[in-house]
Amino acid sequence: MDRWTRKQVHCVYQALVVAIATRHADAVDIKFLVDGRPLWVALPHPAWVEYHHRTGKAITDTLAVEIAGHYLKTALESGGGVEREMYSLTVEETLKHLDAVAAGAMALPVASGQDSEPQRLKPGL
Repeated sequence: MDRWTRKQVHCVYQALVVAIATRHADAVDIKFLVDGRPLWVALPHPAWVEYHHRTGKAITDTLAVEIAGHYLKTALESGGGVEREMYSLTVEETLKHLDAVAAGAMALPVASGQDSEPQRLKPGL
């Protein structure tokens, strides 16, 4: 929901593109449709390296989409707006949103088909 207009915003993931091929950038571009309008979130490749250095794990395509989606949701809810077509995150911003996604995933139970204690999801797997 947009903070200022209180309008429900419909966001749909559409594509993930390695930006070196399209715009000669060291990033991964993730495309969403926001109320039908294209919006790209660029995540810098060095974030993949830093995350691997810190954790020994890789940022998967699915996790990258979650990171970009979290950024988009945060921008809408905080009133930051989404008027531009392209938003480029820094390494620090990318890792901050990754941490937020991971914290949210840690709280979700994983269905096992049996009545058991909820398990925690591990980001980057």
